[in-house]
Amino acid sequence: MPEGFASEGFADRREIGKPRFRFPRSSLVSENLVASILGLSDALILLCIGLTAFWAYLGFASPDMSSYIAALALMASLMVLFFYFGRLYDFETVAAWPRRMPRLMFILATVLLVLTGLGFAFKISDHFSRAWVFTTFAGAAVGILLGRAAFASWLSRTARSGRLQRRIAVVGVGEQARLFLSRLDEERAPWRRVVGVFDDRTVSRTGADIDGQPVVGNLGDLVDWVRRGDIDDIVITFPWNADSRLTKVIQRLRELPVHIYVGCDLIGYHFPAHHQRLLGQVPVLEIEKAPFSGWSGVLKLLEDKILGTILTILYLPLMGAIALAIKFTSPGPVLFKQKRYGFNNQLIEVYKFRTMHHSKTSATTFAQATKSDPRITKVGRILRKTSLDELPQLFNVLNNTMSLIGPRPHPVELNREFEKLLADYNRRHKVKPGMTGWAQINGWRGETETLDKMRGRVEHDIYYIENWSLWLDVRILFATLFVGWTHKNAY
Repeated sequence: MPEGFASEGFADRREIGKPRFRFPRSSLVSENLVASILGLSDALILLCIGLTAFWAYLGFASPDMSSYIAALALMASLMVLFFYFGRLYDFETVAAWPRRMPRLMFILATVLLVLTGLGFAFKISDHFSRAWVFTTFAGAAVGILLGRAAFASWLSRTARSGRLQRRIAVVGVGEQARLFLSRLDEERAPWRRVVGVFDDRTVSRTGADIDGQPVVGNLGDLVDWVRRGDIDDIVITFPWNADSRLTKVIQRLRELPVHIYVGCDLIGYHFPAHHQRLLGQVPVLEIEKAPFSGWSGVLKLLEDKILGTILTILYLPLMGAIALAIKFTSPGPVLFKQKRYGFNNQLIEVYKFRTMHHSKTSATTFAQATKSDPRITKVGRILRKTSLDELPQLFNVLNNTMSLIGPRPHPVELNREFEKLLADYNRRHKVKPGMTGWAQINGWRGETETLDKMRGRVEHDIYYIENWSLWLDVRILFATLFVGWTHKNAY
């Protein structure tokens, strides 16, 4: 690996081409400052709405004003903190408005629930007007949504006018350059603009065309363009085995006051979600990350243990009633236990309420339930339709073989069948299986009698693994509680 690789870094699709703001063109404001301004703006909107609501409901002569101001400060702090960890201050999130609007609303609702819980826990909820609390949050939601919409509109208009663009020069005319330009064009971000392609060879290729972009000069011309202030980023798109050539070009360009990136080799375009990492002091590309490592693993474990315990206690009376109904309506055990593949393709024993006649079921052989399946008991049909037969899996969560949320565990025979047909099938086992998941709340549940149905389920499972966040888990949990118990495919 050539000298200079670690310091210059590899091109990362999340970082290449992020704009610096020009007020005027030569003045640069960092994205961190923009995020700070947005955070301050969100907090001020909430404070202004809260104070206005206080004046409307209680009047500024109220002796409780100091308590309300303290509550507003806590609200604003929690909201900004949750927005930050929910990545609502990332530039791409701000620019992609209104695509992230549901997340913003969901986080605001979460903050309200947290504050409500704190109020009850510390026995201070009666000290505050409920009308004031809900008015403040509703008004803040509207104000923040309008503010984000106005900012995104201004950002788009300013970028399209050319006053807010990050100008990118590409060095290289090979397949790597073509793929890089093609991927960049697919994003259609007005704040990123390729100004041209440059060739480092002594023989000029000026006039050639690479994926619609002209070759406008050699390295000498590139240096002149940078000296004139016409370029912000340089991306070198050479094959990685051309280490001597890479080193020479980097050494020549690193004196320039611009960002310099080394683009992906061809293999990188097959795994676009890679990231640069250091293994010791050795630069490497991380193609696949082990999910739930570090703090994310701690959060996931706490989520399962705390919520799993609470839900088990809450549902114990219902589970007891279901157990009695099963016992009195059909002979056989209350629980059905079956081996299924769990984390890292290890066999686990999954618990369910028995929904079929005991004489017609087997823990070792498998046949998917179908509509009007004669094996299903009357009580079992209700349980399967409402997914209440899955409740004993709360004990799987508590014994650490399952999670509340994750890919649903499939019977052994189903696993063995589809792992031969779908290349990514076993990626589902990178995490513990769940009682509910992203696939289930999006309708991918029930019988998988076709390959396309299983493919849709697997794609949603992989999306969940690759995009996990605490907010996504809470969203899935809420969707399950309100709409996930019943579905037309559940039988």
